[in-house]
Amino acid sequence: MEPQIKDRHNWRTGYTTGSCAAGAAKGACLLLKGLHPDGVDIPLPQGGRLQLPLYRKEKEGRTALVGIIKDGGDDPDTTHGLEIQARVEILSPKGEVRITGGKGIGVVTKKGLQVPPGESAINPIPRQMIMAAVREVFQQEEIQVLVEVPDGERIAHRTLNPRLGIRGGISILGTTGIVRPMSEEAFKASILPELDQAVAYGHKAIILTPGNYGFRTATQQLRVPEEAIVQMSNFVGYLLEEASYRRIEKVVLFGHIGKLIKVAGGIFHTHSHVADGRMEILVAHGALSGIPRQELKRLMEFPTLEGAAQEIINIGREDVLLTLARRASERAQEYVQGKLQVGTVFTLINGEIIAWDEQAKQIAKEFWHWPY
Repeated sequence: MEPQIKDRHNWRTGYTTGSCAAGAAKGACLLLKGLHPDGVDIPLPQGGRLQLPLYRKEKEGRTALVGIIKDGGDDPDTTHGLEIQARVEILSPKGEVRITGGKGIGVVTKKGLQVPPGESAINPIPRQMIMAAVREVFQQEEIQVLVEVPDGERIAHRTLNPRLGIRGGISILGTTGIVRPMSEEAFKASILPELDQAVAYGHKAIILTPGNYGFRTATQQLRVPEEAIVQMSNFVGYLLEEASYRRIEKVVLFGHIGKLIKVAGGIFHTHSHVADGRMEILVAHGALSGIPRQELKRLMEFPTLEGAAQEIINIGREDVLLTLARRASERAQEYVQGKLQVGTVFTLINGEIIAWDEQAKQIAKEFWHWPY
C-alpha cells in the first residue's frame, strides 16, 4: 500500500494563540454571567468570526478560568496542543480591560519587538482581540484578564523566543486569528523580527547566516552581538532586500560553504529543491583558475561540497575558495543594486573559517573582531 500524500490545497487550518486567549477570555466572562457554554465565537481582526471549543471551565466568586487547547491545523506548529488559559476577574462596574501575562507567558527583555521590554509577550493584535471578545460580554466593567500557558515555559526553547530575548515562556501571537499551513511567504516573514531587532539596537552592520552553526561561529570567532545576527535559512535574496529596505549599510554572508557557494553562482534561494549547482560552481571556478581536468573530475566525485572544498585546500588551491567568496559578495551587491556593502565568509561544518573576501574582513575589523 502506497503512503498517502496530503494535498496541500486541502490542508486543515487552525487558530492562533491569540484566538485561544481571546476565546478563553470570552468564555470566562460568560461563566461570570452565569452561562456555561461548551464553546464560544469571537470576532476576527479582518472580519468574520471563529468558533472555539472550551476545554476547561472553572468559576469562583468574581473570578473565572477557561482553557482552550491550541489547534494549529496541519501547520507544523510548536504550540499545537498547548492549553491557553484566561483568568478573568471583575474589578469594578466601570473601567478598562487590563491584560497581563502570567505563568508560561514570556517577558520581553530586548528592544525591537512589537512589545516593549519588561512587558508580557502578548502582541498588539491579540490584545485587541482579547479586549473585543471581553467587551462582547461586559461592555463597560473594569476587567482583569490574566493569560497563562501552564506548559509554556517548557516548550519555549523550541520557539524563536530565546533568540529574540523573550524569557520564561511563549508569546501570544497572530495577526488574523487563523493559522494556515506554513507557506514559504509566512516562513520568510517569521524571520523579520530578528532583522527588526538588529535595527532597533542600532546595528549598521549585520551577519546573515543560514542557521545555528553560523550563528554560533559568528558569536564565538567574530564576537558579533547576538542581536546583529539574523538566521536567514535559504532566503538570501529576500533578507538582503529587507536589510537594504531597513537601511542597514553592511552585511556579511557567513556560513557553510555548501550553502553560500550558491550565491557565487547567482542563486539567492539556496534550498536544494530550488537550485543545487554548488559542485558545478566550484568546479567551474576551479577550471577557470587552471586546475587540471583530471583533478576537476575527482572533485566532482566527492559526495559533499565540504569534502571537495577540503580537497581544494589539500592541493594548495585555497585561492579558488577566496575567489568564490569575493564573487558571492559581488553577486549579492548586484542583487540589491549596490545599496549594501557585502562581504562573504565560508566555513566548514565544524565552524572552521576557510575562505573570505577583503570586504568581509574589513567589516568584521570595523564592527566586531577578525581572528586572522
